Amino acid sequence: MGQSKPYRAKALVVEDDPMQREMIGLLLEESEFEVIACESAEAAELVLQGNGDNVVLMMTDVELAGHMTGIELAYAAKKYRPDLDVIVTSGKPLRQRLPEGALFWAKPWAPLDVIRVAEMKASELSHRGWRRSS
Repeated sequence: MGQSKPYRAKALVVEDDPMQREMIGLLLEESEFEVIACESAEAAELVLQGNGDNVVLMMTDVELAGHMTGIELAYAAKKYRPDLDVIVTSGKPLRQRLPEGALFWAKPWAPLDVIRVAEMKASELSHRGWRRSS
């Protein structure tokens, strides 16, 4: 029988630009997160409805493919998971209010910022008893 892998926390990346989506995913994987990538808010909402219990961090652009914005997704995500860490990004000034606890990052943000947030979340999870993969 195969050896079971330690549980890995999941991060949801919602970005319609494939290069941005891949870069964010790689940065989060470097911090040992399992990444679920979506190009639309509608697809991300389905993830949150299905196995959202395992998602601990979500990073979304404001403007996405589909009819729903990243801000609308942030509100929906907080409804499903009030404790979910949410980061909303945009290259334009934010004109709408975000749900309580959500962060806004203006583009361009530094890749190191993603790593810092991921490492802080991983540290918080390890203090709660979640195991990181080796």
